[in-house]
Formats: sequence, C-alpha cells, structure tokens
Amino acid sequence: MLIHTPPSSACREHEVTSETVYLSRRRLLAAAGGLAASVSLPGHSQAGSTYSDVEPGQLPAWFSEKLSAARWQAMTPGNESVTPFKDATHYNNFYEFGTNKGDPARYAEEMRIEPWAVRIEGEVARPGIYSVEDLAKPHGLEERIYRLRCVEAWSMVIPWLGFPLADLLRRVEPTSKAKYVSFETRLAPDEMAGVRSGFSLIDWPYVEGLRLDEAMHPLTILAVGMYGRVLPHQNGAPLRLVVPWKYGFKSIKSIVRISLVSEQPRTTWESIAPEEYGFYSNVNPEVDHPRWSQAHERRLPSGLFSPNIVPTRMFNGYDEVAGLYTGLDLRKYY
Repeated sequence: MLIHTPPSSACREHEVTSETVYLSRRRLLAAAGGLAASVSLPGHSQAGSTYSDVEPGQLPAWFSEKLSAARWQAMTPGNESVTPFKDATHYNNFYEFGTNKGDPARYAEEMRIEPWAVRIEGEVARPGIYSVEDLAKPHGLEERIYRLRCVEAWSMVIPWLGFPLADLLRRVEPTSKAKYVSFETRLAPDEMAGVRSGFSLIDWPYVEGLRLDEAMHPLTILAVGMYGRVLPHQNGAPLRLVVPWKYGFKSIKSIVRISLVSEQPRTTWESIAPEEYGFYSNVNPEVDHPRWSQAHERRLPSGLFSPNIVPTRMFNGYDEVAGLYTGLDLRKYY
C-alpha cells in the first residue's frame, strides 16, 4: 500500500479557516492533500468568487473558462486564517503607484492591463511575445493558499490562482546556459503616480530574479488571480510571480519580461541597498534586517491594541525548499 505523506507546509481541512467566514465547504475538500490534492469546482459565475468578503467583478472570458476547471488546493502551514480580501488588496507595496500602503489601491486602476504582452527571451529555444491568455491557455489554474511575508515584518495568508512557473519554462525550453531567471515589471510613467514622483529612488523598471532551480520548484507560481477572481491592479494584475518562502518583494508584480540568463541578475532592491536586501531574500528568523528583527511578524489584520504577532518560520514554513540551499551560508547569501 502506498502511503502519501504531505509536505510540511500542507494543512488539514480544519486548520485553514472557518468556511462560514471565508471559504465554502466544497473549496476545502482538497485541504488535506497538500500539493497532491485536487478537485474540480464548477459553478463559478462571472460576477465574483466564493469568498464571502470579495468585491464582485467582471471576469475576462479566458479567465472564466479556466476558473470553471480550476483545481483548489489548501497549502497553508499551521492553524491560520485567510487574510480578509480588503486587507490583502488595500495594504500592500507597489511603489510604482506610491510609497504609502494605500496608494496602490488608490492609483493602480490608472494602469491599462488590456492588451498585455509578456516577452520571453534569452537562453531559451522558443523565445517570443505572448499575451497573458496565451501564457495561461495550456495550463490548468490551481489555487494555492500561501503565506506572504513582507521584509517589513508584516504578513498575510492569501489564496492565489495560477500555474507553476516550471510548466511555462519547460514550454520555452531553457538552454544549458540558463542559470537564472530575470523578471521585469511594466514601466508606464503616465499611468504610474509613483514613477512620476520626483522623490522616487528606484531606477525603473523594477527587476527581480531567481536561480533557475528556485524558479522550477513546484511551489513557485505565476498568479493571474486571487480569492477566486482576477488579480486586482494593485496586487500585480494581470500576471505576477509568487515565491512563498521568500520575502514579498521577490514576488514581482505586473510582469512584462521574463529573461533566462547565464549570470545572476542585479535586482532592484539589491541595487538600492545591498546591505539590506540580498539576492536570495529567503525568510529567515535568524537573520535580522539591519534596522529590525525578523524573528516575529505582524499577521494582518492586526490592531494597535490587539497586535497579532506570530513567530517567523524558516523559509516561511515551507521546509520542502531547504534542499535548494544545502551547503549555502544563508547569513552570507541572505
């Protein structure tokens, strides 16, 4: 008899959150199986999602078709609740639209996301320019309920909709010279209040990167939705990276370029402050930021008089990625 042992980041059904608050019963059927579990969930309408607190919205036809056959997977470690939709969409960093946490929700609607093209280039056998629909078409959507841990020591638990980045990379066929993957965010100053600001210290466009083996890990996804609906503009519409064991700034938003390269790319925050933001940026409670401790985090929602403080977990609780860093000094390569 084959006995399946779920990864350490998998959870049981009762550990995610009360279905009466956030999830319908049918969305939790896959919770016990972690990565291996999947279940068809028909019946989504174009008006929105089955999360009770999600704002309704019209879904693009391609997304609605994908949604009807999506696989729902709960992969959150521990006894944790999904962050309310309003918190996840109104408290975030997207400096192209401003430095305050509410600026992305306030200004990101100015960004045009249709049509949207993504250039894939570099050390690949099949480079090209693809629409988001073309990128998503060959792949089934999966829901991944992941922790999101900001380097600023706040965190959320978010249900993303997307597909493994590895599936896309296999399609474009990396060459033997490909060692890293570089990502670039759209640059449109006329649509981005933060880019237009004379106070910005960022050399736009925003750039992030991963080692190829990190990019190919099953936990790494390209997200096109969250909370059962398309990504809101402020959360990285229409296509963003999600790497749950790394600090949130590694999960680059609104991607327009994916480059397979032989040399480690110089990323945006690493260029601005290399002593504070390294290339790896793995969540690590034992390696503090120069200006604050990383041993604990403030889980949102969190009030002034009732702060929700929880211990930070190594790799954000996703222990299955530890093998990627065997023999690597994680204090030096932070």
